[in-house]
Amino acid sequence: MNKGAIRHMAVFTLKSAPDTEETRAFLRDGAEILSAIPGVNHFEVLRQVSVKCDYQYGFSMEFADQAAYDAYNNHPDHQAFVAERWDTQVAAFQEIDFMV
Repeated sequence: MNKGAIRHMAVFTLKSAPDTEETRAFLRDGAEILSAIPGVNHFEVLRQVSVKCDYQYGFSMEFADQAAYDAYNNHPDHQAFVAERWDTQVAAFQEIDFMV
């Protein structure tokens, strides 16, 4: 483990159906916007395949430390994505933060 590094994961289900342009746009735009924020490392878009989990997708990213994670959360591009896209297009979600 890297002392202080954080892996942030958000697993979620979208209001739009899988394999629609709305879903593809959300995942594509999320990756483009969020991965460009300074301090974001190893950004991934994930598709859930387990029958034991109700969520459909995930965003995973790493931060060098708590300060980088805090800067990401407060970044205007992150806040705009949450307000304009996440809050309107996500039906349900769970956030998980691990020390790595």
